[in-house]
Amino acid sequence: MLRISAISFLNTAPLMWSFEYEPRPELASDFEIAYTVPSACARALREGVADIGIIPAITYARIPDLVVLGDVAIAARGPVRSILLISKVPLQKIRTVAADTSSRTSVALTQVLLEKWFGSRPEMIPMAPDLGPMLASCDAALIIGDPALQITVHGVPTTANLEQQVDVYDLAQLWREKTGKPFVFAFWAMRKAALKQARHGLNVAQVFNRSRDEGIRPKNVETIAELWSPRLGISQADVSRYLNQDIFYFLDRDCRDGLELFYNYAAEVGATSNVPSLEFLR
Repeated sequence: MLRISAISFLNTAPLMWSFEYEPRPELASDFEIAYTVPSACARALREGVADIGIIPAITYARIPDLVVLGDVAIAARGPVRSILLISKVPLQKIRTVAADTSSRTSVALTQVLLEKWFGSRPEMIPMAPDLGPMLASCDAALIIGDPALQITVHGVPTTANLEQQVDVYDLAQLWREKTGKPFVFAFWAMRKAALKQARHGLNVAQVFNRSRDEGIRPKNVETIAELWSPRLGISQADVSRYLNQDIFYFLDRDCRDGLELFYNYAAEVGATSNVPSLEFLR
């Protein structure tokens, strides 16, 4: 049986359709699933606790002997609304960033954008995603995932007790403006050592491609929106818009180009020491 480490964020819900929302009984004997945050998915793969994970893109450059499963991605071709940099000062003056500890790719993206285009090399300080304390301690705050999506829908929360004006930057949009490319935040990856554990005849990549294809069907997105809307405190329409318009779920040629460019830039600024070649299991 193959062990899956999955992410408990809204943006991964369509990818889990065949496992969770409309489970295919035959998958129960081939896979077992544990939910966590992106950074912990990567750690589970590195430590061999999981065989398959929806990993932050940057960690593919840091963990050896992985293959990319199929053509599934969590990407954005414009504003994504769930990866935000909220700053009290102009971008070129940022010296400290309180970084949501859930994601490593967003931290690396922040480093790339600030150093390459704004001449800032800030200290990244890991903190829990609580905007008030983050901005009380640092010049800027990096908020990702569902907490960031709630901010884009409702505005900066008054509970943050902000005492000054802040600027909110959508990092996927900023990347697109600077490079002309989509940004890939995460994708399914598998340990090569686990390939031999798969049942004979099981097309692992096809399983994950199919789950994505089913999950993004309009009627199924509406089902997901109905379930997630009360969890997040945002409207079903906002959830549907996010899944249909803001997130792009295919690792196509343009996304692969953007991903390779990101790896090169990340190496330039010291966010990774390795520029990996993408190896796929189709």
